[in-house]
Amino acid sequence: MKNAFAILAFLLTVLPLGAQADSTLDRRITIVYGGNFTKDESLRPGASIFSKDTRQVQFEHQGADLWCDYAFLYQKDNRLEAIGNVRLQQGDSVLMTSGRVEYNGNLRLAKAYETVRLKNRSMTLTTDTLYFDREKQEAYYRDYGRIVDSVNTLTSRVGRYYMEPKKYQFQDSVLITNPDYTLESTRLDYYTTSKNAYMYGPSTITGEDYTLYCERGYYDTQVEQGYGIRNTEIHYNNRIIEGDSVYFDKATAFASATNNIKITDTLNNGVIRAHYAEVHREKDSVFATRRAVSISLVEQDSLYMHGDTLMVTGKPEARILRAFRGARFYKTDLSGKCDSIHFEERTGITQLIRDPVMWNLENQMTGDSIYLLSDLETEKLDSLKVIGNAFLVSEDTIGHRGYNQAKGKDLLGKFIDDQLKIVDLVGNTEVVYFMYDDDNQLIGIDKTLCSRIRLLMEDSDIEDITFFVDPDGVIFPEKDLPEDSRILEGFTWRGEERMRSWEEIFDDDDNNLVLPEIRGLSEPIDRDSDPTPGEEPAASPAGTQPVPKRSAGKPAPEKSGR
Repeated sequence: MKNAFAILAFLLTVLPLGAQADSTLDRRITIVYGGNFTKDESLRPGASIFSKDTRQVQFEHQGADLWCDYAFLYQKDNRLEAIGNVRLQQGDSVLMTSGRVEYNGNLRLAKAYETVRLKNRSMTLTTDTLYFDREKQEAYYRDYGRIVDSVNTLTSRVGRYYMEPKKYQFQDSVLITNPDYTLESTRLDYYTTSKNAYMYGPSTITGEDYTLYCERGYYDTQVEQGYGIRNTEIHYNNRIIEGDSVYFDKATAFASATNNIKITDTLNNGVIRAHYAEVHREKDSVFATRRAVSISLVEQDSLYMHGDTLMVTGKPEARILRAFRGARFYKTDLSGKCDSIHFEERTGITQLIRDPVMWNLENQMTGDSIYLLSDLETEKLDSLKVIGNAFLVSEDTIGHRGYNQAKGKDLLGKFIDDQLKIVDLVGNTEVVYFMYDDDNQLIGIDKTLCSRIRLLMEDSDIEDITFFVDPDGVIFPEKDLPEDSRILEGFTWRGEERMRSWEEIFDDDDNNLVLPEIRGLSEPIDRDSDPTPGEEPAASPAGTQPVPKRSAGKPAPEKSGR
């Protein structure tokens, strides 16, 4: 009874008559259970002091209840200091415990100290000091915090929790740990319901068989699926994938990229560049299109291979590279084009398929199909085969009188020091050759037929010709051989198609590509959804690009401009 009379006396001193009609009382902190009450102006001027007895002291404020062992209530300022085993309960969704809480009823702001824990149905936050802003329904810390949910453990130096969308915003030294991966970032937004993470600063995700780095991106922490849209790089099964927009999915072992793509084969020292590409990890394959080019090192020189579509399949020691539709290749002293190219690492054979033409220095070679053979030990270009309707042609650069020509059923060539040195033509061979003396004076025009011819080459010029098996030929004076007789049947000069730099492997369509706009670079990545309270935004990527018809993979996240 004595305690009850003390509480009544306190209330009569702090509450004026008719106080219930004062609208400001809506924000007043209410005493639910005061326990022991006293006042000590020397200890706490202006404060009413409460301490627990058989029960903890309890207060209520606009839908939230607070329990503690000891409390100082500043009724005039409408603020409270709670000490000892403090619990702050907001409805049935949020519970905060700590050693001490300072609560301002006018601002609805709680500052909690000493082993602070904030819990809801799906996660627990722990930190040393936590600010709980009930007005904005936000909680934040400034000196390291730790969050544990059903999937992940998250730590950061600075963090803020938005209760209505159930979203965390982490800054500085952000770390997510999971049995399957880790995620490090400088700035990250995390939704506790969907377990989706949005990265807004340098971030690295390290999984069991992949590593992703980006400076802006999205990651579904439950299924290990995501994308990056700024300075993105994925290390994926002995390949490094870079691009303006890069997507990956662990479950399907799939990655794709859009715009300014670079895929590096770390084992074979090769690179693919394009504007759309897919990587299928379990199949060990790459699909690339839109200005696609493969770049590999051959004898300290770069070999560029281009096609409308590039495909690389097979394990590192047995890679197969295919270039489809309008295939071209360029090396300083070797270039060519055809409908498609097939290269096999295991055999070292490159096949030029359908209407092929190739140039070695000033020599043009054509035939039904052309094969380039590399030495498997030295990886140097060793020889070539031209099968069916083989032609070797070069311009007469001395007298400009026409073209030196050699033809046969097949052609076999031998490379020495990366230059074509020996050429054997077999089967119904013919030659038209302009012969000059040491003073570059025309001797005559050699026109010969036989079964086999060997040409010895030096700096793309014919140094010596050997005819085998009953050669039938004449060296004609220039005036005695008509112009039309100087051209062998089936001759075609394609010098205007020759590429003299690697940039010329691309046609006008390749050079005039309009690249799709990568969205989400300036605005928040989760901007497409305006969540209602209790919901998080959909994990929409930066857009979608229609995948070329030949591919069944999922596109990288990008979208045309709106």
